Amino acid sequence: MKILLTGSSGFIGSAITPYLEKYWEVHHLQSDLTEYDKIKQEVKQCNPNIIVHLAARTEVEKSFTEQLSFSEINYLGTVNLIESTRQLENLRSFLFASTMEVYGWQPISDEIQHHGKYTKREVFDHNTIPNPNAPYAVAKYACEKYIEYASRAYNLPYTIVRQTNSYGRKDNDFFVTEALISRMLQNKESINMGYSEPWRNFLYIDDLIDIWIKIISQPTKARGAILTTGPDNAIRIKDYAELIAKKLNYTGQINWHMQPKREGEIYWLNSGNKLTQNLYNWTPQVTLEDGLNKTIAIWKDKLK
Repeated sequence: MKILLTGSSGFIGSAITPYLEKYWEVHHLQSDLTEYDKIKQEVKQCNPNIIVHLAARTEVEKSFTEQLSFSEINYLGTVNLIESTRQLENLRSFLFASTMEVYGWQPISDEIQHHGKYTKREVFDHNTIPNPNAPYAVAKYACEKYIEYASRAYNLPYTIVRQTNSYGRKDNDFFVTEALISRMLQNKESINMGYSEPWRNFLYIDDLIDIWIKIISQPTKARGAILTTGPDNAIRIKDYAELIAKKLNYTGQINWHMQPKREGEIYWLNSGNKLTQNLYNWTPQVTLEDGLNKTIAIWKDKLK
């Protein structure tokens, strides 16, 4: 089986590549996603059985100020890749990495914003109607709808994977888990962070790679499905920081709200994995405690 992989230099792509190359022939897309003619030619030459589309800009905060870039790369780039599949005769599945950010503003966010708590813990899944609240999420949801269109128009086989927040990065501290760990390790007296009240859930990278391998191995099992990968472990960011501080024995001050509140801030994002579990007998194996221990060890080694 031949796989065409986009985004192979990114966090998830670089983590999954060794596993893919162990079992299958893997072609790493070289063309710029915004250049349709080049993509079309490269896809034709590769003639893949599976396309795993991971490439995207993922910095949600930056999408509010760099909307055109996010639309061009995330949406137009995906459309270009999808349209290039029309010429393929042996494509078994187009696997698209979406995000739970597409759920956006749900009623539970109103509760938390106005009352500081929720009355019922919500778990978002494939049945939850998206309501994207950031340019990044809008572009991802638009991709999902285009994929569904392509399936109707010319029978594109697909699976959409709405990923939750993944962590375990070795060289990027832009995202919250790694940002908290690296800042605490390097600043003993105090660290500055953004907004403390949103709730998010977190999936360790090994578990995310595990479900991707299962989907790639049996792509037709989830044809036309929207899968979620959440461990249903939503935690308030402030409490998450305190958990990490405890693990690091950090006694410094955490200064919250030192950055402007993100436009369109979503207070609750928590996804489950019921359909994914039913189809692939998959549940996350790495607990939040163990995943944080592993990530802390990575950054201690990196910064020593």
